[in-house]
Amino acid sequence: MAQDTRTRPKTGWYLLGPAFVAAIAYVDPGNVAANVSAGAQFGYLLLWVIVAANLMAGLVQYLSAKLGLVTGHSLPEAVGRQINRPTRLAYWVQAEVVAMATDVAEVVGGAIALRILFHLPLLVGGLITGVVSLLLLAVRDRNGQRLFEQLITGLLLVIAIGFTASFFVATPPPGAVLGGLVPHFHGSESVLLAAAILGATVMPHAVYLHSGLARDRHGQPDAGPPRRWLLRVTRWDVGLAMTVAGGVNAAMLLVAALNMAGRGGTGSIDGAYAAVRDTVNPLIAVFFAVGLLISGLASASVGAYAGAMIMQGLLYRSVPMLVRRMVTLTPAILILASGFDPTRALVLSQVVLSFGIPFALFPLVRLTSNRAVMGADTNHRVTTGVGWTIAVMISVLNVVLIYLTVRGAT
Repeated sequence: MAQDTRTRPKTGWYLLGPAFVAAIAYVDPGNVAANVSAGAQFGYLLLWVIVAANLMAGLVQYLSAKLGLVTGHSLPEAVGRQINRPTRLAYWVQAEVVAMATDVAEVVGGAIALRILFHLPLLVGGLITGVVSLLLLAVRDRNGQRLFEQLITGLLLVIAIGFTASFFVATPPPGAVLGGLVPHFHGSESVLLAAAILGATVMPHAVYLHSGLARDRHGQPDAGPPRRWLLRVTRWDVGLAMTVAGGVNAAMLLVAALNMAGRGGTGSIDGAYAAVRDTVNPLIAVFFAVGLLISGLASASVGAYAGAMIMQGLLYRSVPMLVRRMVTLTPAILILASGFDPTRALVLSQVVLSFGIPFALFPLVRLTSNRAVMGADTNHRVTTGVGWTIAVMISVLNVVLIYLTVRGAT
């Protein structure tokens, strides 16, 4: 629906929201594991990687939302319309594996947080995380997307408070922070962690989801001023949401660098919690654990939402959310029941996610740079060039992540 220009100042803030739902994927437990490990092992060294990854992710998320607004199709739908049925089924299989890997990270992270806070067994915590994520999705089904966006945005703010609370006690030295913004590495392990940060930042399911979120919220606006207005609002939406997500990720690394550098036993999330408790104070450590818990609950619901959108876009069929939730939840529950190291499971889930990144990024850049698909809103040549550079760079770095992880395991 076209927007009345006289109401733009009043409606601009109301139109924000889809990007904040997608941004939850950027502060999930996988990010916590990567960022805390980087800060604990290398101090402020890799802060620049978080900033660079956040800038890349901002462009990717904007292109995804733009595709949904201009074409009226989600990215899975747009891809499905371009390929034949056998290829579409194969594409769906890899996307479904990525969705399951996403659930592993979110559910395991939530289970770890519940164990820290309430001493619950990991399996029980995983089941609770799965149930709560389903309840969050029920809010959207019963009350609509706008309330769901407000709820997820509120949870994002809780996550931000949880991971920045320690700055009220001690703040990192400005000189060290500025030094961390200068691009450099220190050995192969820092390269591995940089690739892990990048892999945990640009998430395939968030790229798929944002196109559908923007389409479902705003429809397919008319070409010309109405569409340009919504695209402008979308840029603000993405910019604000990614600023919050990037700030939270940077805070995770800074907290680890300030309180955990040089300490033993910080290679796990439990160890990171113990380090905050011992070096700051127990209350701040509780905030840290609550931030982790909310990130697991919120990101699990957003991941399940993305999985449903992927299935509907590629298979042209809708499966009841409870059935989908049980399917994607099963691997995470089996991992928790087996007694497998939960922090290791988080790291390996990021490796699996890495396989799915090229399948999301390359079609996105190709579609948004195709005039037959986008019309007058086709990407500028500079945007397309930057988009291809980001897609190739992220894909190559994730290949490096996979190689170094496999080599380290042998």
